[in-house]
Amino acid sequence: MLALFLYFLLLSLLSVGGVNTVMPEMQRIVVETEAWMSGAEFTQLFALSQAAPGPNVLITSLVGWKVAGLAGAIIALAAFCGPAGALAYWVGGVWERFRDAPWRMRIQRALVPVTVGLVFAGGYVLATPEGIDWRNALIATASATVLYTTRLNPLWILSGGAIAGYFVYV
Repeated sequence: MLALFLYFLLLSLLSVGGVNTVMPEMQRIVVETEAWMSGAEFTQLFALSQAAPGPNVLITSLVGWKVAGLAGAIIALAAFCGPAGALAYWVGGVWERFRDAPWRMRIQRALVPVTVGLVFAGGYVLATPEGIDWRNALIATASATVLYTTRLNPLWILSGGAIAGYFVYV
């Protein structure tokens, strides 16, 4: 439980742009370092957290639940939300005092590509839970294409990807 708390506390402080930006590191810790679950299980928990109503941070409580039941879910969620919330509150106050400073706009612009890169890295990790193969790439490419070219609800695309994955891997 202490390891779960410390890992999610650290991830909390690194999550510039939300939980999706630390998804690769979360997957590395949960799957590769601690072996609390497989890559496929992690991806399934992420899909469940995205399909459920609520914030993206639900993945933390699902991972905690898988690792240590209800207590793990509460600890993981508190460790992830508490420090980030406190830091955001403090930085928000400082940030507002310097709203007219020229360096503020430069920092905001500089953080955009960092956040985008981290989100893409998270997408890559989630699209390849068991490594890269043509089936994962095909489903991810088709899903991204449909998402980009249509106004279809992402839940339908997620469902379609799940169904395609079932038939491709059978």
